[in-house]
Amino acid sequence: MDLEKFFDTVNQSKLIEVLSRTIKDGRVVSLIHKYLRAGVMTQGHYEETTTGVPQGGNLSPFLSNIMLNEMDKELEKREHRFVRYADDCMIFCRSQRAAERVLAGITKFIESKLFLHVNREKTVVAHITEVQFLGYGFYRSKDQFRPRLHNKSAEKMKAKIRLLTSRSNGWGNERRKLELKQFIIGWLNYFRLADMSKLLKKTDEWYRRRLRSLIWKQWKRIKTKHRNLMKLGIPEQKAYAYANTRKSYWRTACSPILCLSITNERLKQAGFTFFSDHYTQVHCVN
Repeated sequence: MDLEKFFDTVNQSKLIEVLSRTIKDGRVVSLIHKYLRAGVMTQGHYEETTTGVPQGGNLSPFLSNIMLNEMDKELEKREHRFVRYADDCMIFCRSQRAAERVLAGITKFIESKLFLHVNREKTVVAHITEVQFLGYGFYRSKDQFRPRLHNKSAEKMKAKIRLLTSRSNGWGNERRKLELKQFIIGWLNYFRLADMSKLLKKTDEWYRRRLRSLIWKQWKRIKTKHRNLMKLGIPEQKAYAYANTRKSYWRTACSPILCLSITNERLKQAGFTFFSDHYTQVHCVN
């Protein structure tokens, strides 16, 4: 289940009512109300905020959880199993018919009691193996379900690697190594719970091929290629033949020309970070 434009559509009066049940000091409630009504600056122009909570504001995540805690309590009251992160929620049922009944009931509660809107396009009744939650997918392993990387998350990751290993971004190799390291470590720390060792090995093979292709492009001239291949241990005659190859950059990247010279170990020594290495560390910890 997904709530439509949640931060923009929170009913402030309902939120203040929920806060007032617990916070007995009216001054605190009044201060929060003023924060909600303070308005925002959009492209230099002041806009009133009569609904919603300021997205990116310090209090907004707390206030949104306070509001949606009402939905949590309703689900607990109905004895449903569920998990929620911010405005994304999954409710678990034993059958499709039961799930459709639960969806209709909780949608009515959300829209009539909390004055929020359920996003009909992103809210679905589906088997656990067909859904995406916070970028994760799920698969069955023996008698339990395990988290995996959702296909859309894998596509986004590869698109980011393409961007970071592009020759047209004007970066030097040191900046590229830093950007790749920051992205890979941050991405793996987020998805560390997923079972994806085989996927990451294949991803690393593709990623190393992109790096070799990039390096081959950077060498440009035949003389430079010849000299650098010799430095990397290729005999002179073979280096000369390799340097004069007419294969495309992408084909050369997986040929003996570069696999024997720019080895996996040399790429590591050069300072490039790879998915499988860091995944082994963070996944074993968990």
